[in-house]
Amino acid sequence: MNRVSPAGSKGTYVDGRQWRSTIAAAQAGDRRALDELVEGWLPLVYNIVGRALNGHADVDDVVQDTMLRAVGNLDTLRDPDSFRSWLVAIAMRQIRDRARRRTADQLDDHDAQGAADFAELTVLRLQLEGQRKEVAEAVRWLDDEDRQLLSLWWLEVAGELTRRELAAAVGISRQHAAVRVQRMKARLETARGIVRALDSSCSDLGRVTARWSGRPDSVWRKRIARHIRGCARCDGHGRPGEVFVPAERLLVGLALVPVPVGFTLSLAFGGKTAVAATTATASLSWSAKVIGALTKPAVAVTASATVVAGGAYVVTQPSEDRPAQVAPTVLSTARGPAPPAPRTPSRSPSPSSSPSPSASPSPKKEKEKKPKNLYGTVVDVADRAPDPDSPPAALPRRPESGVTSSGGPRTAMNHRGDNVTFTGQGYVLVRWQILPEYRPGGLVMPAWTGLEGMLFHVASGGGRRMDDPTSADGRTSSMGGPDIGYTVLPEGAQQMWQNEYYYLDGTVTLTQNERGADYNITVAPSTWDAVTEDITVGPDRGAIRYGLVRDDGKDSAPVPQYVTRERPADAATVPQRSEV
Repeated sequence: MNRVSPAGSKGTYVDGRQWRSTIAAAQAGDRRALDELVEGWLPLVYNIVGRALNGHADVDDVVQDTMLRAVGNLDTLRDPDSFRSWLVAIAMRQIRDRARRRTADQLDDHDAQGAADFAELTVLRLQLEGQRKEVAEAVRWLDDEDRQLLSLWWLEVAGELTRRELAAAVGISRQHAAVRVQRMKARLETARGIVRALDSSCSDLGRVTARWSGRPDSVWRKRIARHIRGCARCDGHGRPGEVFVPAERLLVGLALVPVPVGFTLSLAFGGKTAVAATTATASLSWSAKVIGALTKPAVAVTASATVVAGGAYVVTQPSEDRPAQVAPTVLSTARGPAPPAPRTPSRSPSPSSSPSPSASPSPKKEKEKKPKNLYGTVVDVADRAPDPDSPPAALPRRPESGVTSSGGPRTAMNHRGDNVTFTGQGYVLVRWQILPEYRPGGLVMPAWTGLEGMLFHVASGGGRRMDDPTSADGRTSSMGGPDIGYTVLPEGAQQMWQNEYYYLDGTVTLTQNERGADYNITVAPSTWDAVTEDITVGPDRGAIRYGLVRDDGKDSAPVPQYVTRERPADAATVPQRSEV
């Protein structure tokens, strides 16, 4: 059973639902499945615990306790789809238990000095520079409670967790989580100011910190922050000529910090004893904890690890061979408001644009799986922007008996996993809101799944395409700009307009797949009259451009991208090319 890690082969988020069969097999006593489960999810747990405890010597014990409790209680997990949120909640309980047992003031100096600074480890292993390095180093200045929350928020922004899972792990509502996150982010920005000021040449600050030991704590955080507020040299964001970038935008696309070489995870069961183990190439020393009294098979991970006497798990090489992932930059993502010509057709989605957990099937297998009774025109290239001053063709009128929505008359879909099922015969509106100011980067498109009947992409409106320029120099649009970064579509994906219209004859589910770039969509049943009124509004009435009619009134009309008759566990795995 080959399975991508939870972080994906390219840093792309893959959730617990992709592990359903592996989890079920492990629950049934399959040793190889249990091995694979531990190997795949250890990096996520290590990153949460490591960042929450900032690499303290207790990290290995807390990681180990988390994995042991997860493996030992795996048979109590009723829903394999919720494995990730269940595992994260266990990790957070272990972190809080450790905090209750040992307060920061009671920590042994030897333990603290001998531990690996997780901030430094993050900088080195992910090769962070500039403001990303600043953010990683600022974590040192946060209190324990803020670091615990940040350990989850960091992964949420990076696309590894959902806000729902963050709130569940902390044990609060999503609304309360939003408040807590905002407060933590404010303190993180204060800490970034401290990191930046300490790197400056302010002589007054030098006098303030003359007796500082160099170890961040709450007392010195307050003293240095107070100095910054009153110092013209240290106050303010950004150095000359530099744009200060919010932390959440800096963390988009960052990979998980690999589990260090030499990390030992003792998972011996059935009365066996795990021995301490490290490799000759280990740069860090990690203790092995003796565990017994559990009657489950020994875990022996074979990939990127070795097993020693007693069943100890030892990382012998970095758990991922991939390079560190970084957020898109202006140079890598900027493009004109409209391409000069259609992109070269591609019969399969780009590996970097689709979070599919497995390799694309061979052409032979694709042919074997090709469904019967296909309809519509397959669209697998980006289209050119039409002349903004040219009115659209007449929209063919299709039968309308009405469409019902499981979300009601109008539904806002703002979070990954939000979905709505439409049923009936009529038109459907999908209204886009792209939010590069909050989180730019690669956009994972929403997907239509479980199609029964037919679904067509019939028109585009709203008075603009989302890449229409909004600045005089043409470099800024709703997709982003040089000052905030850009939202980037997968190769071959059609550029969305403000309003996209579809015609449904049957039933289908639309799922929001936000991972990376931030976006919202609002969906609602619509009518032929409403679509026609929208697309015929042109520049003479304040719109940037007239709308576009795609429908030919026949069964040969375009089929939307990212639609399938299947019902995959993860809608983000639906391929771009739709053949239904």
